[in-house]
Amino acid sequence: MITDQTPYLTSLLDNDFYKITMQQGVIKLFPQSMARYEFINRGKHEFPEGFAEILRRAVDKMAELRLSDQEKKYLARACPYLEPTYLDFLQGYSYDPSEVKIEQDGGDLKVSIEGYWYRTILWEVPIMALICELYYYVTDTEPITPELVNAVNKQKIEKYERLGVTIAEFGTRRRHSYAVHDKVVQALSEFGAGTFVGTSNVHFAMLHNTKPIGTHAHEWFMFHAAKYGFKMSNSLGLEHWTSVYRGDLGIALADTYTTEIFFEQFDKKFSKLFDGVRHDSGDAIEFAEKTISHYKRLGIDPLSKTIIFSDALNYDKVERIANFCRGKIGMSFGIGTNFTNDVGLKPLNIVIKMTETMPENQTWISVVKLSDEKGKYTGDPKMIRLAKEILGIEQ
Repeated sequence: MITDQTPYLTSLLDNDFYKITMQQGVIKLFPQSMARYEFINRGKHEFPEGFAEILRRAVDKMAELRLSDQEKKYLARACPYLEPTYLDFLQGYSYDPSEVKIEQDGGDLKVSIEGYWYRTILWEVPIMALICELYYYVTDTEPITPELVNAVNKQKIEKYERLGVTIAEFGTRRRHSYAVHDKVVQALSEFGAGTFVGTSNVHFAMLHNTKPIGTHAHEWFMFHAAKYGFKMSNSLGLEHWTSVYRGDLGIALADTYTTEIFFEQFDKKFSKLFDGVRHDSGDAIEFAEKTISHYKRLGIDPLSKTIIFSDALNYDKVERIANFCRGKIGMSFGIGTNFTNDVGLKPLNIVIKMTETMPENQTWISVVKLSDEKGKYTGDPKMIRLAKEILGIEQ
């Protein structure tokens, strides 16, 4: 049932930072390109009757969101690589709900997004956050108390502090709720000085006076593959990133078309220019070994570089990775659901992915992702087979 207490988003910046940074890049380089996204219910969750109507109302309400003067000043101060012209654009930006189609057939929820890439790029994360929060709201499932959320995350960050690692919070898309997310970042900021280095959520970074964390996502390289071909996707994706950010935001995502293919194109220029790489699929220790070997082969000290680990992490996984990497290569950890949806309920296993793009003066082209975990392949099966054939991927 829809009531006055039904959750809605309240800030345009309630989004992951890499959506903001990619949006600036898309506006500068690909303003005519189109994109399509689809909701994928990996966990096969059953959505209650009427859920699509409630989600529709929440999405429609997002059209009211605007970047405030205070938020604009914060971005200008905290993120000097965001250009004044982009900040002016963002202040004039508003979500267009007509770009989002929502349907429901029994317990099956369908969500699709279509429009100019520079506009639609902001939808993915907040829609996922809304789906999660509204699901728990409609099914009337109660989380642990706010006091316990605070205590749990105090205990977690203190354990990471004793482990001697740095931690960022990456949990917007699958959070239990805005309120829980707020409590999590508050606790991490209060108790994690020197260990907690920031959050992917721009709104909470501003609210709790911490750093917004992020660079780019898989869709950046998926688009480049569609426009320039699979063999050029990594190298041109990195080249275009450096042309926009000139050395800032220097963590490169490695697994869009497998790490092996990435390192073939991550040459000495890119390896020196980028501060490090992000791990998001496959065995973390194997990835670390490959990364260390790659830097050594190029005559680069691995300890001068950093791996950001971000694949479904919890304390045990972080401890294992840290024990291996310590003294060999720099490391930091981005933890998502284990922070923002560890409230005594089952987290939703959902994603929204770009499925097609239409680069300038071309036709719609299916896009795919071939991560280091075969089960995480996404996209049209025919295009996946073509990508594997062109890139020589046998897995």
